[in-house]
Amino acid sequence: MFFKLLILFILVPIAELALLIEIGKAIGTWPTIAIIVVTGIIGSYLLKWQGVSTWRKFHQNLSRGGFPGDTIVEGVLILIGGAFLLTPGVVTDALGFILLIPPSRAVIVKAVKAYLKRKFDYEDLIVINPDEPEQNEFYDPGKRI
Repeated sequence: MFFKLLILFILVPIAELALLIEIGKAIGTWPTIAIIVVTGIIGSYLLKWQGVSTWRKFHQNLSRGGFPGDTIVEGVLILIGGAFLLTPGVVTDALGFILLIPPSRAVIVKAVKAYLKRKFDYEDLIVINPDEPEQNEFYDPGKRI
């Protein structure tokens, strides 16, 4: 895993830099810089707007007594999208915008949920009813956490 991350953190910036140099050669230095600045500004507003919206949905779900599972996944994707937008580059900006735009993020949320359902086996989960803890085999009233 460390080796994969190391390669990722080396190859992605090199590829982004090479792409920015090629774009600069094709359209010029100042237009390339303008693209980077404009995508950063638009991305920061989109990040703030989507972040606040997701935060509100999170609190609404909690106030209704529901579990905000989808909203948590959306929030993590928004956070990752914001991190992608912070790194200068065309590919990372595109990935960041994909994660910040609600329709594309909804597709990714479904994919992440499907992955997590496959990844975690429900047989490994222990569910304790708070109303009847003594019904659970793991209940130990003398144990302090």
